[in-house]
Amino acid sequence: MIRKPAVAGSFYPDNSELLKKTIEDCFKHKFGVGFIPELQNFDGIDYPINVMVPHAGFRYSGPVASHSYCQIVQNGFPEVFIILSPNHTGYGSEISVFNEGEWITPLGSIEIDEEFANSIISCSDVASADFDAHLFEHSIEVQLPFLQYFSNDFTVVPIVMGSQSFSASSDLAKAIFDSAEKLNKSYCVIASTDLSHFNNQEKANTVDGFVLEDIENMNEFKLYEEVIQYNITMCGYGPVMTTIALSKMCDKHNCEILQYKTSGDVTGDLTSVVGYASGIFK
Repeated sequence: MIRKPAVAGSFYPDNSELLKKTIEDCFKHKFGVGFIPELQNFDGIDYPINVMVPHAGFRYSGPVASHSYCQIVQNGFPEVFIILSPNHTGYGSEISVFNEGEWITPLGSIEIDEEFANSIISCSDVASADFDAHLFEHSIEVQLPFLQYFSNDFTVVPIVMGSQSFSASSDLAKAIFDSAEKLNKSYCVIASTDLSHFNNQEKANTVDGFVLEDIENMNEFKLYEEVIQYNITMCGYGPVMTTIALSKMCDKHNCEILQYKTSGDVTGDLTSVVGYASGIFK
């Protein structure tokens, strides 16, 4: 299966040179890390971090995303990036694993790690091979150019979570962990999520503060509770819960929120904003 770009030209430029310049601008932005990091070498198995990254248009969330990608670049690339996202389209299965072929962006093609993808499916009670959920989903696609800017020497396992229940997240975390143990491959999990949607700036800062505190405390159950209890419109809490649970299985028990901003910080319109945060689990 060849997955062609669905949001090139809207979420990010469809011209390769302009796309590279846009990524550079994200890193150098006042909300970004302020510099373009240099890719280091990683030649081990136990990759030191997993990350949380936003997934809006590059103009809005790209500078915030640069903080997590800076950490990845400075640690070097593992063999595999497992990218977890919510399902914005409604297509596909409960947990949709894109398990064969390649993804294409303006910066080239990326191979799917079929062995890792199929192992996750076989180790999970809920994951299945499914392409429908991925066809128009933007929240994995927008992560790939940030990686490709630095190297194309990696594979990916894209996973869309149609179900973001606590049980589905726990199942997926265990399936990834068991697969990695069996295959002995280095990997980094990227949890793709935005935070609250369409509150005013003050309320967004308040409710986003609730979930960011839970994430920093590595408490996936309280995160799930508060998202439900306060009706917090965080779109990718399932990917984040999965990443927290998996990180703790891998003895990564600490989280650092690297940057938090809203779309209002970018546009100046504070009446209806979306929250964005980058974080690392280590």
